Amino acid sequence: MKVIVIGCTHAGTAAVVNIKEKYPQSEIIVYEKNDNLSFLSCGIALNVGKVIDTTEKLFYNSPENLQSIGVKTNMKHEVLDINFENKAITVKNLLTNEVFEDNYDKLVLTLGSWPIVPNFEGGKLENIVLCKNYDHAKDIIKRSQNAKNVVIIGAGYIGVELAEAFEIQGKNTTLIDAENRIMAKYLDKEFTDVAQAEFKNKGVNLVLDQKVQKFEGIDGKLSKVITDKGEFKADLVILCIGFAPNTKLVKGKLDTLPNGAIIIDEYMRTSRKDVFAAGDCCVVKFNPSEDTRYIPLATNAIRMGTLIGKNLVAPTLKYMGTQGTSGIKIYDQCIASTGLTEEVAKNTTNFNIASVTVKDNCRPEFMPTFEEATLKLVFDKDSRKILGGQIISKIDLTQYINTLSVIIQNEMTIEELAMTDFFFQPHFNKPWSLLNMAALKAL
Repeated sequence: MKVIVIGCTHAGTAAVVNIKEKYPQSEIIVYEKNDNLSFLSCGIALNVGKVIDTTEKLFYNSPENLQSIGVKTNMKHEVLDINFENKAITVKNLLTNEVFEDNYDKLVLTLGSWPIVPNFEGGKLENIVLCKNYDHAKDIIKRSQNAKNVVIIGAGYIGVELAEAFEIQGKNTTLIDAENRIMAKYLDKEFTDVAQAEFKNKGVNLVLDQKVQKFEGIDGKLSKVITDKGEFKADLVILCIGFAPNTKLVKGKLDTLPNGAIIIDEYMRTSRKDVFAAGDCCVVKFNPSEDTRYIPLATNAIRMGTLIGKNLVAPTLKYMGTQGTSGIKIYDQCIASTGLTEEVAKNTTNFNIASVTVKDNCRPEFMPTFEEATLKLVFDKDSRKILGGQIISKIDLTQYINTLSVIIQNEMTIEELAMTDFFFQPHFNKPWSLLNMAALKAL
């Protein structure tokens, strides 16, 4: 069995490793446009902030390691076309410019995503960069050394983490977003208010509810960012507006969403026989809203890539869907969320939405130290099912949200969560878990 894998970051690496383990006699060939694989872009801000001293530590696999288990890894090779009828692909060697064809029995599409880059006036000026891969990371580190005024456009997780990292490095940092809150897709206002206060206290300039119009520069070098409401000095701009599926290669050839995300079934199969897809180029089943959405996360990618290995020959193990669970640390605040926020639920579903918020100390007040935590549950008043949750505290209680993810996946109700058994030990918690307390309050 000959398997060709196009693209090899998180989903591709997981697929390759699992296919080789289950089918050791298979011939696996990887075509990757970059000269590296398995780069954890979520760690770029840690590198900028010097929590991690070298960018190279953000790799967890290598072409050499895959070759050592019998996988043929072709770096700097771009796939130009796919002929699904003939099970053939056209490939260009980017080092030699040679173009050739290859054939497959099974095809794995792990094409990933790419940053959204609007066609801004002045967008070609020097020192306007992206934040996605290893080359971007090195570019950001290099250019930031001489930058005094750093502007980050996009206040999702990546933008927010970069803003903190640059502020810690003593840069004049501005964070711009068209929404009126940071991280608006992941957290409700009472949580983003706390995070925004942290940034303001540290001197980060939050420019919210403003849209970037253009960039201005002198002698080809960036000097200013112009929004619809103001202008800001800039030596370095990092675009973190969002991601889109990198699926031009299969446009019009596979079933996709309007944004290009490949539609797959619960076994990672596409609309073409013997063609599988996983990761940021695909849709995911979003359990809280009972629909499919585009949610590019590394956690989804590695699970989906693993499932390709399990289902390559015969449908064996189903994809369970996702809750879009995520976490972030902003200065002293540990934050996590899963499922639907109250705002997103009200705007994108027909559920009868309600929510409840509890604030309590994380462990008994007779202990030498304790910290306050805020936990929110979002649920459907009709079905009683829990649809989402968020937590914030100065100590790490984010694992509550992983528990809540399981609760949502298993379609538990407020009543069931209220009486679910959790341990009590004064070093760690109170007799009623925060999750119990929130559910009890909802009752």
